[in-house]
This record gives sequence, C-alpha cells and structure tokens, in this order.
Amino acid sequence: MADKPRIPGATPAVAAKLEKLGLIRQADLVLHLPLRFEDETRVTPVADAMPGVPAQFDVTVVSSEIAYRPRRQLVCRAGDDSGTLLLRFLNFYPSQQKLLQPGARLRVFGEPRGGFWGTELVHPRFRVLHGDEALAEALTPVYPTTAGLGQGTLRRLIERALAEADLSETLPAPIVERFQLADFAASVHALHAPPPGLGPDALAAAQRPAWRRIAFDELLAQQISLRQAYAARRARGAPALAGDSALTDRLLELLPFRLTGAQERVWREIAADLAAPHPMQRLLQGDVGSGKTVVAALAMLRAVESGYQAALMAPTEILAEQHHRKLAAWLAPLGIEVAWLSGSQRKKEKQEAIGKVGAGETVLAVGTHALIEEGVEFARLGLAIVDEQHRFGVRQRLALKQKGGESHQLAMSATPIPRTLAMSYYADLDVSVLDELPPGRTPVVTKLVGEARRAEIVARVRRLCDEGQQAYWVCPLIEESEALQLKTAEETYAHLCAELPELKIGLVHGRLKPDAKAATMAAFAANEIQLLVATTVIEVGVDVPNASLMVIEHAERFGLAQLHQLRGRVGRGAAESACILLYAQPLSETARARLRIIYENADGFEIARQDLHLRGPGEFIGARQSGMPLLRFADLEDAALVDAARGAAEELLRRWPEHAERHRARWLGGRAELLKA
Repeated sequence: MADKPRIPGATPAVAAKLEKLGLIRQADLVLHLPLRFEDETRVTPVADAMPGVPAQFDVTVVSSEIAYRPRRQLVCRAGDDSGTLLLRFLNFYPSQQKLLQPGARLRVFGEPRGGFWGTELVHPRFRVLHGDEALAEALTPVYPTTAGLGQGTLRRLIERALAEADLSETLPAPIVERFQLADFAASVHALHAPPPGLGPDALAAAQRPAWRRIAFDELLAQQISLRQAYAARRARGAPALAGDSALTDRLLELLPFRLTGAQERVWREIAADLAAPHPMQRLLQGDVGSGKTVVAALAMLRAVESGYQAALMAPTEILAEQHHRKLAAWLAPLGIEVAWLSGSQRKKEKQEAIGKVGAGETVLAVGTHALIEEGVEFARLGLAIVDEQHRFGVRQRLALKQKGGESHQLAMSATPIPRTLAMSYYADLDVSVLDELPPGRTPVVTKLVGEARRAEIVARVRRLCDEGQQAYWVCPLIEESEALQLKTAEETYAHLCAELPELKIGLVHGRLKPDAKAATMAAFAANEIQLLVATTVIEVGVDVPNASLMVIEHAERFGLAQLHQLRGRVGRGAAESACILLYAQPLSETARARLRIIYENADGFEIARQDLHLRGPGEFIGARQSGMPLLRFADLEDAALVDAARGAAEELLRRWPEHAERHRARWLGGRAELLKA
C-alpha cells in the first residue's frame, strides 16, 4: 500500500516532487512564495501589444501550418479586430496541432516580440474558448518548481494550504508592535494573491510591508535555531582546561616576537572558554598573516598543561606541514613532541604516530584528514582545532572533535566573514577576530596587467631575482583544458625556464608526490630556488619572507578569496612587495568586478563584504557545508533587520519560549537539527 501523502491533496508521486523543493508540510507551501505574477485579469487588443511586456490576447486562428525554417515548427497566424500576430511553437504535439485549426478561438498568454513576419509569441500558453469565458479575478502567481510538477498543481495545493494551514500569529504582541510588523496571515495572502490592476511599482510598494514581515520572520527563525543549538552545546559537559600557565608563559618568553594587542585579546577569550566546564565552540578569524598559528599553539599548550591532548587538522598537506614545522620548532625547547599524520605517510611512520597518540605518549598531533580516519584514537583529547574550516564538511569537523568524547573546538579561517553574515549564519558560535597585522608586514602593491604585456613581467622577475629576492608565478590549471584554454603549470614552467635560463626555477602542483613537493618548498624557503611556479596549492600556509613578487596568471578565473589569500603570500619581509594580476581579454562583467575589488582593497573584511554582495551567502559560505537552511527572502545587506531579528530572538527565548518554539517550527520544521553539529 502506498504511503499516505503528507500534504493533503498530493498524490505520492506529487509529494515526492514537492519534497525535492523542500515542501513537506502545508506550512512549507504557505512559505513557497511566487517568483512573479502574470496578469490574466484582462485582455489586451493585439494592436496594443508591447514588445517584452507579457499580455493576454483573445484571438481567432487565421492559418496554421508546419514550416521548416530552419527547423520543423508549427506556425499559426491569429488575430482580433485590431490586428494579427504569429504564434510559433518549436516543440509541439499532434493534439496541439489539431486544436490550432483555422477558425479556432483562443485565449493566449505570452511575451510579444518583433519578428521578420511581424509581432510574434513563441510558445505562448493557450486554451480554446467555447463561448464567453470569464477572466481571472486575481493575478496568476508563478512559483519555483521542478521537472514534472506543473504550475496548476502547485497553485491548487498552495490555495488549499492557505485555507487550511495554521496562519495564526507566532509572535507576542509586544514584539509585533515594537518592530512595526505587518500581520503574518495578511502578509502571506498579499504575497500569494495581490490585488489586480497595479503596475509593477505600485505592486512592489503594496507588498513591501509583507516582504519585510517575511524577511524578519525568516531571520528570526534562523536566530532562534542557532541560539538553541548554542544553548544545547553549553549544557553539555567538557573538561575544564584551566592549566597552570607554565608552558604558555614559557612559549611567550621563547618566541622571537611579541604578541600583537589583537593576539593577546583573542588568547584571553580562548583561555576563558577553555577554562569553562562546557565545550568551547569558537571561530577565530583573521586576515592573511595576522598570526593565527601562534594563538593555536597557546591553546594547544593550555590543553597539555591541563593534562589533555590537542589536535590541529588542516585541509591540505602543504598547510598542515607548515603548521607542523612551526609548532615543532616553537615547542621543541619545551620538550614537547608534535605527531604528524597525513595520507601520504609511510605506513610504518603512520602506525607509530597513531600508536603514540592512542597511548597518550604524544600530546599534540597535526595533520590532514588522516587525523579522522578509522583507527586513529586519542587517549585524552581536550581540544580540536580545524584550520580553514570552510573547506571541511560539518561531519569531518565533528569527527575530529568526537575523537576524544566531548572536547573543545576552535575553528580558524583566513577568509574573513562579513559582519551581517557572521551575525546570521554564525550566531551559534563565539567569534574572535584578529584585526591587527604583526609589525614588519609591508603593504602589497597590486597591479592589473593585460596578458599582452607578459614580456615586461618576465623582465621584472629577472631584475628582482638578480637583486637577491624571490617570486611566485601562479597558474590555475595543471593539465590542458580546451574548454578553458588556460596556461598550464607545466607549460608555464617550461616557457619560464627557456626565458630565464639564468634563474633556478621550481614547480609545485597538487599531483607531485609529497616528498618532491616538500623538497621543492624547502629549497624555495632556503633561497635555493628563486622563482616558484605553482598552482593554488600555495594559497595558504606558505611563509617565505624573501619572496616579494607574486604573479597570478589568468587572474580573472580566480575567486576573490583565493586572490586575496595568494596575495598574502608576499609582503612578509622588509622589501616592498607587489602582486601582479595578469588577465586575458575579453573580461566578463563578474570578472571585471572581482579584479576591480581586489585592486582597490587590501582589507580582507571589505573584500569579503563585496564578495558576499557578488555571490550571495549560500555560495560564499557553502551553507556552512552542513545543509543549513539558506535564507530565501532576507537580504543580508539589511544589517538593521538582521540586528532586529537577533535582539528579538534573545528576548523571545528568554521571555516567551513557547512562542519561540512555534515560530521555529513554522519556518524550519525538522531542518533545525542540521544546526546542532
């Protein structure tokens, strides 16, 4: 026996299609709002047809034929007393052809456009008229849909949901009044079925209060859910890592530099979290080169001081190796060994490291995804750190944290998160920001250069390396792709070797064996290689102060975050540094916008804000790789509304928890479980 559909009036087949759209309950249908409206409340004379303005016409078919120009199509000439137009069907069924015979009276809806034979409608919606038929009384909504789910079915189910679903107010009167919110039931009715006869501007103005209510409600549900997830985590127990400061104080004495004010502030925030008896869930964000690694080192030592282990996981081998090298160098004088775990390790080495970590002999571990493989266990894991956390899925981040029961978690990111995005998508985390660069970092001059001037850039690389400095040359692809026609790393390496025979040039890409990659990077760090040709494997984790020039080939193909990360590889020493963005014409509008943003801005937060505007929140953060419900209606540029929803969520949970729960259930249903990781 077939499963009973969860939405009244939907067959199992239709219910399956609705589920693809995330529509599982009648409440979901109520919030499935139209993309646009079509005006079928009036008939337009053919003579008044405006190109590009959809309209409805009552016409009689004059002629109907199958034409071959250039492909097979059904062409009908039809008209009214004021004029004629062409109806063109590129795909059609014999049944449609039968209906469209000369003399048939039709009501057609479509977008007129100019054609060789006069005004035409391509694939208009039509039906045959039998006598006088009444016009629609309201605008016809057009809903987002999926293959096999027609607009008629959606409209019918949504109309039923609007009549049957609970549209009562979820918010207490004081909240509705304080934020001057429109009534919820009136708002959804206004958005599904606005009054006819309004022009586009008047319709937008009439619907504005309803849209504001829906956007506020959506943000509020998200905030409530995130705060509930935060409270649930705070209610769980975790080891209190108070420490005695012996190791952390010793490290600070031994370091060849002093912490910046921002690093000291962030370390205090993290130390306070670690000392609490519930799991820390903190995001540490800081621009490229702001010194996140030393903060991570202090946090790991605090775990060791407290009798626990700590682990740091990074998404790429190069970044993980960089962390391991730095930590090992800093902590060796303290007598602390740092285990190394990666997928490319020799089996014997790996098993030995796993054994020591499992027995508790090694208290710190750094590695790639290898840290979360089956068989890797920690004796007493107190702190899990995930670097470049946006590159891991939520299950991977969780897998590391759970290697030791309920441990503290610190996520780090060099991709700054704009304020409104942090307020809405990261409200369940405590956020620390390193907003100050260490002294000694020199500003990087950014230049946009067309590919035609490539020879000038090669000459500049020669001069720079003759003066004893080093350079990067970054290429986007390893292998030739006819579709993209990009220079490959191997090709570029061969060309540069031929053009600069006096220089020692290295090549690094993701398909090199780890040993070869490590050897090349070590040679570059030691200035045995003057020019490093690389793919984006050097995007993060490479620190060579003597490298003062970065050339990025086909810069128009990179995302803003990648360009900013790559640019951050230079400017780490005393020499004036430059980043040259080589681009190929023609540039798309989006590519032009990206290059302008990176050229005009050095601040990672401002770049991230503009990147968010270009791409939208879902793409920017990958919905936190967790399937977190994306905002469909709220605009994150509206910081005032985001702030208002935040404040309202706190108050609802404190004063009216039953209202908060009803509101969350209306908007998120069971999907809020995705936020609890």
